[in-house]
Amino acid sequence: MAVDDGGRAGAPAVNRSWTAVAGGHTASFTGAGVTGAVGVLAVGAQVVIGELHGGLLTPNHQAQIAALVVISVLVTVFRYLRDRRARQLHQVRSVAAAAQEVLLRPLPHRAGPLRIASTYLAAEAEAQIGGDLYAAVPAPGATRLVVGDVRGKGMAAVGEAAVLVGAFRGSAHRNLPLPAVAAHLGNSVYGNTTQLDGAGPESAESFVTALVVDVHHDSPFIELVNCGHPPPLLLRNGSVQVLEVTEPALPPGLHAPSESDFRVERFGFSPRDLLLLYTDGVIEARERTGTFYPLTDRLMSWNETDPTALVRRLRHDLLRYAGGTLGDDAAAIAIAAPPRAPG
Repeated sequence: MAVDDGGRAGAPAVNRSWTAVAGGHTASFTGAGVTGAVGVLAVGAQVVIGELHGGLLTPNHQAQIAALVVISVLVTVFRYLRDRRARQLHQVRSVAAAAQEVLLRPLPHRAGPLRIASTYLAAEAEAQIGGDLYAAVPAPGATRLVVGDVRGKGMAAVGEAAVLVGAFRGSAHRNLPLPAVAAHLGNSVYGNTTQLDGAGPESAESFVTALVVDVHHDSPFIELVNCGHPPPLLLRNGSVQVLEVTEPALPPGLHAPSESDFRVERFGFSPRDLLLLYTDGVIEARERTGTFYPLTDRLMSWNETDPTALVRRLRHDLLRYAGGTLGDDAAAIAIAAPPRAPG
């Protein structure tokens, strides 16, 4: 039959191959509307080809047309769903970016004589914010910072972080001493948690570890209150000192504290020193064998003296160590001590 047809049967086969792949190829680089239009054209072309070659009413050709219709519909629907998912993802990212701008404003690169650098890594692949937090405000003769970590999940954790950051920023104009600031943060978080007792298990399990620190501009020391948070690290002349307090306070959110529940502790902070504040997502990052990230060892081997270089190197090394994905949010802030005043 193929020979008696004078070669006509071969032409439709070639054109059918082209029409079969047209829709799928179009879907790879354009939207659902164009993909559907190309599918319609492909089906129309298949009908014209069959009519020209006298095989339109044959069962074989009709089966091929039906298959092309099904393929075109499926490809168009797939492209539509893919485009809708892309729009939803773009919207989520836009909301996350806006929320991050409100909750985690970028820290200034300079605050008086201090040089500051920070980084934030969200554990969720498509998220930009989570339960970790940091902020900086001016204080009399110092820069005051808070770094914290909400021990909870979901939007409840983001809400708790927003409450603490808002309370911290709101206290800036009142020039409160550190114990009063810590008490204010604790009562704000505790009050919010109490009000949300009926909101679900996520809010009930939330509390915050936090560290509030004053870095003085004209004095060679820092003062801090630690509320259950990982201790800061002081980098000095190639060594790393862990700034452990003798009397850590309870994390905000567990009770309604008073100012007397907090003790300020002082540590030296000299020119060329670096202070590193971080959340436990840094030290709890694991490699494939399950070994925790050796933060202190890394810092000693690097011996960085610039806060920006330190934070950039820490971020890159942490992601490499964890295989590109963290199990928890992680934040880090590096602060360079002010230079010694002349004379």
